[in-house]
Amino acid sequence: MNYNTEQQKMSMPEYGRNVLKMVEHLKTIEDRDKRNRQAQAIIKAMEILNPQVHSQEDFEHKLWDHLYMIAGYDLDIDSPYPCPLKEEFETAPMPIPMKGDRIKANHYGRNIERVINLLCQEPDGEVKTEMIRCLAIYMRQQYLIWNKDNVADETIFNDIEKLSEYRLKVPEGLNLGKISLEANYSRPGMGVNVGQASGKGRNYKNNRKPFKKK
Repeated sequence: MNYNTEQQKMSMPEYGRNVLKMVEHLKTIEDRDKRNRQAQAIIKAMEILNPQVHSQEDFEHKLWDHLYMIAGYDLDIDSPYPCPLKEEFETAPMPIPMKGDRIKANHYGRNIERVINLLCQEPDGEVKTEMIRCLAIYMRQQYLIWNKDNVADETIFNDIEKLSEYRLKVPEGLNLGKISLEANYSRPGMGVNVGQASGKGRNYKNNRKPFKKK
């Protein structure tokens, strides 16, 4: 059996291996007029296989560019568009530098780190303790969204101290309280009622009258 992993790597896999074979055959045609007609036929096939290209501006130009790319930029045909430069498509883009330091904990986000840095500057007292408790409750909520179904208060406290580089000390005896059983921690993009019946179905089930025998 021939596995795709053992075959030639395709530069444009969205068009499939049959188009690659057509292009390889195109390069072997000696008659220029016949070669040009075959190139036009391949462009039509590529347009059918990749219909979403119509949503792009100047899509015909893009199709011809794709044909040249599939051919390895080595194609002698009378194209309505010049062959694209290989360097423009294969040169890696310049990396965009990150603004600020790298986020230490992605599931908490950068704003949590900023809040912790501000808390480090607050004087010790009841106000600061309450601010730490509110922060820990919010962090527990973010933790439950992205991680486990349950988390100990000590885990959140340890994260606060670690993110502050141990400049912030969580007061002893701090308690976050129990998590409400009705709380729903869904990831962004997930509805609250994911996996549940629709409102109409639930109302019908809850409000229907019991069947009475005559």
